[in-house]
Formats: sequence, structure tokens, C-alpha cells
Amino acid sequence: MRVLKTVKQVVEWRISNINTRTQSSGFVPTMGCLHEGHVSLIRASKNENEFTIVSIFVNPSQFAPSEDLDKYPRTLQNDLELLEAEGVDVCFLPSAQEIYPQGIPLDVKEQRGPFVSVLGVSEQLEGRTRPNFFRGVATVVTKLLNVVLPTHAYFGQKDFQQFTVLKVMTEELFMNTKIKMMPIVRGSKGLALSSRNRYLCAESRDISKAIYQGLTAAASVIQTLEPGAQTSRSELLGKIHAVWAPHVTAGDFTVDYVSVAHFRSLEELEYVSRTNDVVISCAVYVQDREDKTTKVRLIDNVVLTDERGA
Repeated sequence: MRVLKTVKQVVEWRISNINTRTQSSGFVPTMGCLHEGHVSLIRASKNENEFTIVSIFVNPSQFAPSEDLDKYPRTLQNDLELLEAEGVDVCFLPSAQEIYPQGIPLDVKEQRGPFVSVLGVSEQLEGRTRPNFFRGVATVVTKLLNVVLPTHAYFGQKDFQQFTVLKVMTEELFMNTKIKMMPIVRGSKGLALSSRNRYLCAESRDISKAIYQGLTAAASVIQTLEPGAQTSRSELLGKIHAVWAPHVTAGDFTVDYVSVAHFRSLEELEYVSRTNDVVISCAVYVQDREDKTTKVRLIDNVVLTDERGA
């Protein structure tokens, strides 16, 4: 595996190694701290393409000044060993200066240079809690796609709104990369794998399985509807909160948001039938039971549709 640190090196490697007329390349952008969820994306890429490139870059522009950029987990040596074992062709490991030549202060008012905003699907859900988050995501992914020029790029369903933003961005900016959403990888008890899980003690990770259980309780209501029947948003939210209530009361969970929305537009739905394309999503702050100073924000979702962004 080649480890390349500059845009120039990646471009030269791509030109020298990939015949774009006859060979395809897959790209998996990551922020490191790799786990089995990332591995599933890498394996999908290797299965569908002649070449696979993975980037590791903790992107400053998607962090607010008050967020945990400095504390974000970094496990570079383990990450490189994992990528080597998986047969990745190139790891792109740029510095912040390489990606943002004019620098990248966390305060948006001080930032300089080109940035990408995707209006209409960035402002709700995660965007309501974290303004400018998707501006940072869209900008860095645009830069990375322009460097790597992959045939396909792979993203996990756990970050569902991110995928939606990037799908709109790549399609409406006429980019020649097809992005693909791959299923969430979960632990044995249902908790979605995330780099942030390691902030929690084992007991709190075990409790956090209830996040997914609440979402699936709502999904089961939709899945068991008779043809032509509908359920209401309030009924679905009631099912979710009934599962979470003991943990909210105990102080383990603080709910940021719960959404019942259309799969593509992310518009909130008041009534849902079995024929609707729906994503039920949430963000929940989990209080660590061992370290009371630690509260971790976890996201999850359940998608009820036949579409996968293919």
C-alpha cells in the first residue's frame, strides 16, 4: 500500500496507475479511528473496483469552535495496519494545510477560500444542531473527489443525512463519481459502530443499544400496517420514547432530536404508510456512567425503502 501525503502525489499515482477508460476506482473517505463499519466500505469498494483509495483526514471545517476536534480519537498506526491488511492500494494522508492552503480556523467568519453549501437538505436534523457542519463536509468531500477522481465513493448509512447532502451535491454539480450508501454495521446488541463509542464505558455502550431498539419499535409499526392504512408521527414518536423513557429518567439519555422524514427530501412527515420512503433518525446524548464529565452524542437511523443510492 502506498501512503501519499500530498495532492500532487495522489494525482501522479492516479495518472500513472489507472486507465480510466477500462478500470474503475473506489474511494472511502474517513476521519480515521477505523472500525468494522469502515472495513465494510473498503470491502465493497474492492469487490466492485480494480483500485481502492482510502483517505484519513480529520476535517477541521466540520467542527465548531466548541466541539471536540482536538479530542477526536486518532489511531493512525492501527489504521494503516488495517488498510494494509485489507489490500487497499493507496492511503491519502493529507495535512490540514494541504487541504486548506489558506488555513482553516474553526470560526467560520475567519475562514478564507472556496466552500460548498448544499441548500435544502443541510439545515434540518444534524444541521439544526450543528450549523455549518455540512458546509464543512461538502467542502472537504468535493476537494477529495477532485483529487482522487474515483468512479465510486462509499459512505455508511449511519450518517444518512451526510449521504443525502453528498448525493445532491455530486449529482447537481455534475461530478463524475457515483456515491453509494452501504448498510450500518452494528455490534452484537444493535449499537451502530462509531468512533465515538470508545468515549463510553462498557456499561454505557450496553445501555446505548436502546437507541436502535426505540427506532426499530417505530419501524415495526410501519412495517405491520395494512395496505392503505396510515400511522401518525405522534404514534411513532410515542413508540420510540416509550423505549427510551427509563434511560431518560435515569439520566443516561438526553434526546437531541427524533425525526420521521422522507427518504430523499428529509421533509418531516405527519402521516406514514407502508408505501412511503421513510427514514427514522435521531441524535441522543449518552451520559457515561463511569466518567460523569463525559457525554457522547450518538446518531442512528432506520431506513424503510428499497432505494440504497445505487
